[in-house]
Amino acid sequence: MINAAEIIRSQTSILFVTLDSLRYDTARTAYDSGLTPQLASLLPQGGWERRQTPGTFTLPAHIAFFSGFLPKLPQPEQPPRLWECRPPSFKTVPPETFVFDAPNLLAGLAQHGYRSICIGGVTYFSRETPLGSVLPDLFDEDHWRPEFCSPEPDSTRHPVDHALEIAERYDGRPVYLFVNVSATHVPHGHYLGHSHDTLASQQAALAYVDTHLSRLITTLTAHRRWLIILCADHGDAFGEDGYHGRGIAHPVVMNVPYAAMLC
Repeated sequence: MINAAEIIRSQTSILFVTLDSLRYDTARTAYDSGLTPQLASLLPQGGWERRQTPGTFTLPAHIAFFSGFLPKLPQPEQPPRLWECRPPSFKTVPPETFVFDAPNLLAGLAQHGYRSICIGGVTYFSRETPLGSVLPDLFDEDHWRPEFCSPEPDSTRHPVDHALEIAERYDGRPVYLFVNVSATHVPHGHYLGHSHDTLASQQAALAYVDTHLSRLITTLTAHRRWLIILCADHGDAFGEDGYHGRGIAHPVVMNVPYAAMLC
């Protein structure tokens, strides 16, 4: 069990990665079939957990994440939350949960000396529109470039390189480093040479992500300990029961991969 309250007290840095639109079944199949060997070597024993997202598309899911609500296990009993906004007086919070007295997690971490950094992927982090500024505005600093976005075939290498440069800049200071991986978000048919997106092309996108995301984790953790949290914000439907896309409460959208570990 991860004691997030102790992690914050010890000023351990945090890497939070969202694999945008990645379905649980895509991640599980890739793990079981050996398509993501480098991530498999880093994930906890058994690989990805199946969890359920608090939001069915990027904006509400990330608003929930940055408010302290990570994906939950699909069962009645839940483990203690990693972090939670200070609750009303009648509610008891487990001692291992980090309680922040602020309107969001990032502001709460700032009170403990953390710097929050956003490396955006999809356009909800781009500031190209007013809505595209909502999530970046939560952070101390944010970074987005067109080559971080899913139409770029090498969209994971570029933000990983940028994240490592920034992490080095703040070496010695606790950071909350958020990276939104866009490669698993449509369009990803180009990973198979197709003009359309499918479950198979999302799996191919994840196989591409494997090398770069594992490089990010191993480089960050080479010299100091980090809390690593990996999950999808939601899934994507590719014709199941006639549904396509996201923003719908279909199981393929609700079920997401999740992993958390101290490295």
